[in-house]
Amino acid sequence: MAHHHLPTYAILFFVSLISTVLLRTIISKIRRTKARFPPGPVGFPIIGHLHLLGPIPHRSLHKLSERYGPLLHLRLGSVPSIVASSVETAEEILKTQETSFASRRQPSAFRRLTYGSFDMAWAPYGPYWKFLKKLSVSELFSSRTLQHMLPVRREEIMRLLQVLLKKSEAGNAVDVGSELEKMTNNVISRMMMSGICTSTDGEADDVRKVVHEALELMGAANASDYIGFCRNLDLQGLRKRSEDAHCRFDRLVERIIKKHEKARKMNGGDGAKDILDILLDVSEDESAEVKLTRDNIKAFMLGIFVGGTDTSSITTEWALAELINHPDMLMKARAEIDSVVGKERLVEESDVHNLPYIQAIVKETFRLHPTIPLIVRECTNDCKIDGYDIPLNSQVFISVWAIGRDPEYWDGPLEFRPERFMPSDKESDQSWVDVRGQHFQLIPFGSGRRGCPGTNLALHVIHTTIALMVQCFDWKIGNGEENPVLDMTEGGGLALPRSQPLVCVPVARLNPFPSIG
Repeated sequence: MAHHHLPTYAILFFVSLISTVLLRTIISKIRRTKARFPPGPVGFPIIGHLHLLGPIPHRSLHKLSERYGPLLHLRLGSVPSIVASSVETAEEILKTQETSFASRRQPSAFRRLTYGSFDMAWAPYGPYWKFLKKLSVSELFSSRTLQHMLPVRREEIMRLLQVLLKKSEAGNAVDVGSELEKMTNNVISRMMMSGICTSTDGEADDVRKVVHEALELMGAANASDYIGFCRNLDLQGLRKRSEDAHCRFDRLVERIIKKHEKARKMNGGDGAKDILDILLDVSEDESAEVKLTRDNIKAFMLGIFVGGTDTSSITTEWALAELINHPDMLMKARAEIDSVVGKERLVEESDVHNLPYIQAIVKETFRLHPTIPLIVRECTNDCKIDGYDIPLNSQVFISVWAIGRDPEYWDGPLEFRPERFMPSDKESDQSWVDVRGQHFQLIPFGSGRRGCPGTNLALHVIHTTIALMVQCFDWKIGNGEENPVLDMTEGGGLALPRSQPLVCVPVARLNPFPSIG
């Protein structure tokens, strides 16, 4: 008899299952209706608002913010997304409610490259990430380490000046961005693994190629990350590219680590330590609060290269381009250097604190051309910002680019005007604004726990390089036309490059040229 009741039980089971699903759907709809999301445009099914993102996303998002306000709600495929474009909303996210926004949503194609999100930029907020941050602040980028590595930075900047001097003597043009990128990559390579991956070595070039690939993969909009049913598909081939870049980087860095370990055994661990030595020491320390694996070390190294190479070189390239387009400012910067340093010797890092106009040029470059135009975070619990509901797992974009151009905070926001950062009696004086993350109208390095740990290194390199390029050379552009102007259009990509490389002829202005090296 029991088998006659089976269909009834089955029917009851399916009815209750369907009722539960329907009930949950209705409850979630009611909750969504009750929720007060920030304003935003109407989206399409499946793709949401993906069609509104152009090739340069920070500009597309800025246009939408101008229409809908400083806190904007979008749906990028199936991912709820929030765009914050004001100082107040940025401060609320990065400071007041920082722990709710301390993680990042990692592009799936990039996960393999970072050994499963074990680099510092993408590791989830938790004990492992906190350990890496502490290590970075107390050891890897401490004042002591930066001071110890000063000769390395000096040598590589001198090497750059030699390249420019040779071009000047031959009257040849130079791709400034490309040379700056080599220099910053060499600085990081030598700080990371001194004497093993040298600037004249093919390994430095190989590292640079992988870093380029990594930056492209990070900046690529991947359909698999946003459209639910594409999650397991590699429609754009990004995962395949990531796997290939990962294998190349892994082979390269494994070779470098083995050389390092051999050298350590030979000198018994004595001698000056670079960043890789410090990481290997930690991995061998049985009492360390977190056990660093070999993959952790490799992921950390990749993160340092990706975070430090393009950002510093692109900022320096934008600054020089702005000065070429504003010859009066170039002359003013040069006059300051000539009066403080003179023409008999070259600018040193220690001179920078006596060069307020050079500092103002760097700040103004960060304001108009921030190397990371969008800070990306993930909301790890339901919370409220500015009275609006921000749902769990929302992707949050803080538009550093839009905040730097906000007329509420900046007088003549689209003009390149370093004078705004010079001490004066005017109300518009912004000389007190710092770039290290405390003043939210200018946050090129982010802010709070996940702010960039290499800020001080970047500032040393950028200020000194710009000062030397101003001190040592005039810069000729164009084909002899009168008052040529550089195109200042932005290119696509994660680190806000120029759309056109800065190509010009350096003309040595110091005669005799002070000794290099």
